[in-house]
Amino acid sequence: MNITVIGTGYVGLVTGACIAEMGNTVFCVDVDPAKIDGLKNGVLPIYEPGLEDIVVENHASGRLRFTTELAEAVEESDVFFIAVGTPPGEDGSADLSHVLEVARQIGSLITRPAIVVNKSTVPVGTADRVRRTVCDALEARGLKLEISVVSNPEFLKEGAAVQDFMQPDRIVIGANDERARQVMAELYAPFVRNRPRTLFMGVRDAEMTKYAANAMLATKISFMNEIASLCERLEVDVENVRIGIGSDQRIGYHFIYAGCGYGGSCFPKDVKALISIAHQSDFEPKVLQAVEARNELQKQSLFQKISRRFDDELRGRTFAVWGLSFKPGTDDMREAPSLVLIRSLIAAGARVKAFDPVARDTARRELPAQWLDEGLVQLADGQYEAAIDADALVLVTEWKPFRHPDFKALKRLLKAPLIFDGRNQYDPLQIKREGFEYYGIGRQPVYA
Repeated sequence: MNITVIGTGYVGLVTGACIAEMGNTVFCVDVDPAKIDGLKNGVLPIYEPGLEDIVVENHASGRLRFTTELAEAVEESDVFFIAVGTPPGEDGSADLSHVLEVARQIGSLITRPAIVVNKSTVPVGTADRVRRTVCDALEARGLKLEISVVSNPEFLKEGAAVQDFMQPDRIVIGANDERARQVMAELYAPFVRNRPRTLFMGVRDAEMTKYAANAMLATKISFMNEIASLCERLEVDVENVRIGIGSDQRIGYHFIYAGCGYGGSCFPKDVKALISIAHQSDFEPKVLQAVEARNELQKQSLFQKISRRFDDELRGRTFAVWGLSFKPGTDDMREAPSLVLIRSLIAAGARVKAFDPVARDTARRELPAQWLDEGLVQLADGQYEAAIDADALVLVTEWKPFRHPDFKALKRLLKAPLIFDGRNQYDPLQIKREGFEYYGIGRQPVYA
């Protein structure tokens, strides 16, 4: 097939590259000339394991093409994936302006029947708006063509997006006509050869499925963080509780790790958007509101522990922060707990020496330039460099190199053997044997 993907962010670039990997010809379109020039030269705008190889290889083969001109792709394509951003507005609702502008452009350019696929995360009813927008643009040109709008939400985990696309748990396709269902089934057939994993449903059902999936995962995280806060007051180790409840197959072990809050481009945005959708439907989403509120509180948990430990006297102190991205395997810092912690530490008069294996460049964009210029935040070249003369080590993101560090080296480098573990990566008994003072999430402090 000849496919066009509009938008070259996480979703668009992974979608385009993986579809091209299966032998299709794919045009990736983006309005940012610098991004397109970079992609043509093998420079990706994001870090995602395995993505660079398939982008470079498929571009070299001619199957994956990059352009800023949608008109260049329209002549050869019958299927158009919309994968542009839907940033939250002030009320949390999804901003559909980019999606609808792409729909308008498609309608202003196509000359034959087309299938338009919403890959962006959009509210229920968006497919109807996209179809109206395309048809209005066609009518303005005096054309009437058969237009199918499909909802095909993505379920990609940052850090494992390529694997998730190539070996999906499920492929959700919301389509209201047989032609669209057949084309989408044919497109995805190479990805599901070993067993059926394609779920066909109505368009509105598919739109809701995406929001419900992310909200459910966010709910599990916030629930466990609430339990963790209670565990701290009852002298209970939440890690033992996690193992105890995770062994129940009805619950399982996924997404029940207590920590310093969730972040990223999906969970925070989608929970807020679903709350907004509920309010627009005259419904009070009490559980969703509690999920969001708990997460906002959880992002403050590390700072609160640090502040209590130092009796609110943080001015002039330096803290080593391990991990800046919102999760391992990505350089994405959107809504990252590290940002909340760093802002709070700087506001309290402290300094930060931070290290992240891949998010250094992202941090330079996300953090205020003044902090970097004045040395309030230093971006270290290595994890142990960040620890030199720091008053404490704070683990925020559980990258693999942080999981089994050289505690003897840390003890020499830090001003005091003190660790705040925002992901419960370390065994408190081992930490005590190594001579450290330790504070986790939902656990009792350990004193050297």
